[in-house]
Amino acid sequence: MDYLKFKEIIENDLKYINLEITDESKENLYKYMNNLIEWNQKINLTAIKNEEEIILKHFVDSIYIKNMVKGRVLDIGSGAGFPGIPLKLVNSNINLVSIDSVNKKINFQKDTVEKLSLNNIEIIHTRAEDLAQNKDYREQFDLVVSRAVANLSTLSEYMLPFTKIGGKCICMKGPNCIEEIDNAENAIKLLGGRIEKIEEYKIADGIDRVLVIISKEKSTNKIYPRCQGKPSKDPLK
Repeated sequence: MDYLKFKEIIENDLKYINLEITDESKENLYKYMNNLIEWNQKINLTAIKNEEEIILKHFVDSIYIKNMVKGRVLDIGSGAGFPGIPLKLVNSNINLVSIDSVNKKINFQKDTVEKLSLNNIEIIHTRAEDLAQNKDYREQFDLVVSRAVANLSTLSEYMLPFTKIGGKCICMKGPNCIEEIDNAENAIKLLGGRIEKIEEYKIADGIDRVLVIISKEKSTNKIYPRCQGKPSKDPLK
């Protein structure tokens, strides 16, 4: 796909969600897409390989929250860089930390950051359970984001220990997550948070999404997150 075609497609997709981005952002997203496709031929980074689907389901989906993002931002379980890197490309002033436990995905992100000459972005190969015990990261973020990494109880235990008091978590979920949200309310409260808003929306006809926005109201007990694997094997109730 040439750049003009890419530009036409992403502009049409963004009109659907009433969002605009700069031409520089579009050019960088185009480079990002091409690097993703090149790497994906060698190692499995994403099951989505069609260019138009990458634009919609990775880029547009990620930057839907563009106007909610500011300050120091952490992306947990970022995989091939979603939603963090697209958000950085449309919000150059944010300070982004992107973490994932799969090294090949981290290597791809580092290569992308180097090729796009991005500043104020840190890519770390780690698990949230480990990094959350580091004082340079614990309760240091204005915003923590994650896209479809785990059920909400587990996700909250990963995210809230990093979120400063007064900061927010944004969990980007698919449809049919209302029971999951109900089951996570006590866990979120235990971790010092409160569900502020649940927003249902579409990124295209027939493609439904849900944002769960959590406010951090109290400091998280230092016993959380629990040791490796525990949050997913035995979610808080």
